[in-house]
Formats: sequence, C-alpha cells, structure tokens
Amino acid sequence: MLYNDFKEIKLSALGMGTMRLPVKGDGELPVDEEQTSEMIAYALEHGINYFDTAYGYHAYKSEEIVGRILGRYPRDSFYLATKFPGYDLQYMDKIEKIFEEQLKKCGVDYFDFYLCHNVYEKNIGPYLDEKNGIKAYLIKEKEAGRIKHLGFSVHGSMDVMKQFLDGYGDIMEFCQLQLNYLDWKFQDAKAKAELLNGIGMPIWVMEPLRGGRLAALTDDETAQLHKMRPDESAAAWAFRFLQTVPGVTMTLTGASNFEQLKENIAVFEKNRPLDEHETAALLKMAEGMLEKETLPCTSCHYCASHCPQELDIAGLLSLYNEFCFTNGGGFIAPMAVAAMPEGKRPSACIGCRSCEEVCPQQLKISEAMADFAEKLNGSPFFG
Repeated sequence: MLYNDFKEIKLSALGMGTMRLPVKGDGELPVDEEQTSEMIAYALEHGINYFDTAYGYHAYKSEEIVGRILGRYPRDSFYLATKFPGYDLQYMDKIEKIFEEQLKKCGVDYFDFYLCHNVYEKNIGPYLDEKNGIKAYLIKEKEAGRIKHLGFSVHGSMDVMKQFLDGYGDIMEFCQLQLNYLDWKFQDAKAKAELLNGIGMPIWVMEPLRGGRLAALTDDETAQLHKMRPDESAAAWAFRFLQTVPGVTMTLTGASNFEQLKENIAVFEKNRPLDEHETAALLKMAEGMLEKETLPCTSCHYCASHCPQELDIAGLLSLYNEFCFTNGGGFIAPMAVAAMPEGKRPSACIGCRSCEEVCPQQLKISEAMADFAEKLNGSPFFG
C-alpha cells in the first residue's frame, strides 16, 4: 500500500468509503454486515488505515455498522472520518446534538477526521450564519481533542467553494472533491484542484470512478486504453489519473463488494502516474464520452440575452447535462436547482424559443428545459 504524509501521520493513499456497502437486496438496507466485516478486515490487512462514513449513509446506519466492526480493532490501528450532515438544512442549528450522537453510534471518544458534508448553494448561507454556531463548535471540539483534523466536502460551484473558504479556510485542513478524469472539465474539478493547490490545502478524492461508470467502459473505450497500457484495468486508469494530479493525498474507494475492493487495493501497491501523452488521450476520450450523452453547449450566453425570463440557460444546460449523464440518478443537479428561486428554474421556461434563434449550436433549448423540469419532478429534492 502506498502512503502519503498528512500533518504528523501517514495515511494510506487509498481509503475505504462506506456509502455503498454490500446489501442484502436492492435498497440501502439491510447492509450485509458479514461481508462488510470481511472487507474491512481485508482492507486493514492490506494497509488501508482510513475509513470514511457519514451521518446519512445507508439510511443513517453506516456509522453504527462501521463503528461496531472497527471497534474490534485497536483504536490506534485506523483513522475514522465522519461528517456533519449540513446537506440537510434541518440539522444546521443542531451540530452539538448530532456530534454527540455520532460519537455514540461509532463507539469512539474522538474522530480523527471530521468534515462539513456537502457544501453547496443552498447551505452556504447557513454554514456562514454565526447564529448556527457551527464554526465555533468545531473549533471548541478540536481544541478539546474530540476532533483531530477538520475538512469539508463540496459539490457546489467554484463560487460556493470560495465563499466557504473565506469563512472557514482558517480552520480547514483538507478538502474532499468529486474528482476524476470525466469531471476534470465537466464539473470544473481542474479549477477547483488548482485553487486548493494554490493555498496548499490537501485534496481528498470522492467519486474516483464516477459511481462505477469509469470502471465499466465500452469496448471501444477499453480498446483505446489497452493500446497504451495493456496491463491496466479501466478502474486502474481512473486511479492512475488521480496519481498524476498534484495535491491528491487521499482517494476513497466506494467498493460495494469484495472483488472491487481487492482490485482497487492492488492498484495502490504501485505509483504509476500517467505521462503527458496518456493524460491527453484519456481526457480526449472523456470528451468523447460526454459528447455522446450531453448537449454541446459552449456557454456563449447569447441565449441568456434573449430570454424574457432572464434564465441562466447555460448554467441550467450544464446541470441538465449532469442529470442526463447520470441517468437521472445523481443528486448534484436537483440539489443545485432546488437552491434556485422558482422563477429561475427550468420550469420557468415559457417555450418562446427566443434563445434558439441565436444559439450557434442550434440546440433545442426549450425542449431540454421542459424535459429537465419533468425529470426533476421525480427527484426527492422536489417531492
């Protein structure tokens, strides 16, 4: 196992995430605790020392299950990370209650790593509102030793990320990003990584395989990569890309079964970053993947100047592309739209087609807005 230095400790370059544990059935529960126990044992035996859970994972059961299993091992043999559930606004003024509950569920006296979970457009205001007491409480618990290291995960825009860093950057020690070669441009991960490198903040990686999409390439995509590295799997290519990105300290594997975990651990036995030619080829392949499944909006903004509703059409199309690429199963797009005023959502489009008259790409924008609005109706964010 490869290791990276962080502060005074050595972290395994690969950490075990617990958002997608093996289950007995099709839903989030019940978790197959026997298989999960075997996976954690294997991870520890093969050098993983970082385990990541969160308040809401697996219908609020992940912390309890992970804590129970890790409790069989010496406390100093692993680093445990969990998160304050700021993605749900009902918890923003309840950090003390939540934190005490998390310690109890995990069966520990302290957390090695504690994150503000999912900073995005709708919760940035509450995070920055001193009345909620979040920052003051985090500082207090860190001084008390019940939090060893503080960080945050972000799914919001670059602007949201900057706002959070302005308010919390003095106490944050790392940032967890959705980072992979597909999102390098698609989700502006490149710019976000450069921002963090510019301020010397280590990067934690979530969704390295894009929910498994980058481990299940088409035959044509697989053949393209096989020509350059015949001995590397599709998943390995995604991880090798991350070994190329400066600042990446921790990469989380969301393995949902034993075989995935074993394969991912094997990749991290060696550091084999991509060269410039391989990186360029991989990013070009990612562009091809997106072209097949998204609208080719160039964000020229001609459309916005002709919209009587004054919609941010380019921004909405970007979210529409994200939602379509994940087959409507992702949460980034509905989460971002739900944070918008009703008059600025895709449902506010009146179908006048004024935008289409000036679109250089001749995109059927009004149809996309109608389709987007209809798809969002099935999302829990709009229930």
